[in-house]
Amino acid sequence: MVEIELGENDRLDWALKQFRRRMIRSGIFKDMRRKRFYEKPSEAKKAKSKAAMRRRHKDRKFARRQSQF
Repeated sequence: MVEIELGENDRLDWALKQFRRRMIRSGIFKDMRRKRFYEKPSEAKKAKSKAAMRRRHKDRKFARRQSQF
């Protein structure tokens, strides 16, 4: 649970900015976006596989770049 305590002299825009930052850091923002719409288990499995392929491709690309130097 993300909480922001305000003092008497704290500005509301500052508090909203802090709240947003803490939401992003805790991962709640990403989770909310992911759960916004229902995703069938088969679609979730495909998305997970696709993300893994992207990561592998990126890692290979990075490794090739590192081995050149």
